[in-house]
Amino acid sequence: MSNSIYPWQSEAWRQLQEMRERLPHAILFHGEAGTGKARFIEAFAQSLLCENVQPDGFACGACISCGWFTQHNHPDYRRVRPEALEDEPPEAEEGTDADTGKKSKATKAPSKEIKIEQIRQLSDFMNISTHRQGLRVVVLYPAETLNLHASNALLKTLEEPPPGTVFLVSSNSLDRLLPTILSRCRKFALPMPDNAAALGWLKEQGLADADSWLREQGGAPLSALAQSEAGNREDLETLLQLLARPNIEGALKIADKLSKAPLSMLVSWQQRWLYDLFSFKLSGNIRYYPRYKKELAALAGSVHTAKLLQAIKSTNERRATADHPLSPKLFVEAMLLDYTACCTP
Repeated sequence: MSNSIYPWQSEAWRQLQEMRERLPHAILFHGEAGTGKARFIEAFAQSLLCENVQPDGFACGACISCGWFTQHNHPDYRRVRPEALEDEPPEAEEGTDADTGKKSKATKAPSKEIKIEQIRQLSDFMNISTHRQGLRVVVLYPAETLNLHASNALLKTLEEPPPGTVFLVSSNSLDRLLPTILSRCRKFALPMPDNAAALGWLKEQGLADADSWLREQGGAPLSALAQSEAGNREDLETLLQLLARPNIEGALKIADKLSKAPLSMLVSWQQRWLYDLFSFKLSGNIRYYPRYKKELAALAGSVHTAKLLQAIKSTNERRATADHPLSPKLFVEAMLLDYTACCTP
């Protein structure tokens, strides 16, 4: 449907309509992963191409342009995203699929980057007349997956934007984008839904224990639903039990089993645990894993702050190499042993 944004995005949609009269050539939508940015910007893309836009700004869903758009063959629309997301609908969210543990059936793993060839392929598209005498629209997400060459190619296009072309770009992490790209886009924040709205939506999807799933994903409802469907609960529990009671023997024992899970997902889980541990040590608050409050409290009382900060720094650094480890088992072993050294006397 042309107005299929999520319930928590209604106010952001209203605010966006105020920009239509003086539309920037590039809008950068930013916010947390797993909150529905991809669906939001694709709904806006369809409305920009629609020939009978409704009073609320949504596409009519019935004109020729809307027909082309819903069939994924509109001649004035291009979507750019990593190969790894190409077979996924917008509901898969920008970058969320990389953490759910889904595996490609292809022999060669599809790229998780946006490559320069994908940006270059936009040249012909932007240099010919539009088919319906309206706008050309390019949707690109997640922007932080642009490799360096693709970022530079996109920057050149944004510096000299073709007339009648609008870029709708989405990012989960503004700090991972080139400052020069940020400076050439109009930023538009898409907020995290409040807890009640996110919980209500998850319950409508039939998710049991919605509150626990939502907390573990930091309040991002699409991430919570994706994780619940990914079948990784056993891996999560295995990791959390080791983090709750760190010991060298346990770390070595479970490293082989956990190395078969997506490594970026393991790192994310540990990052959240460390956030809770640090937060509890400073203020007594827990965000992600309240069901482990007793264990977190015990660790917070014994771990040295300097060691904890070093563990957080090391885990953040591991996130950058999680997609390309030399050995998955050694990667997990090192991650767990470093944590164990931090949390044991």
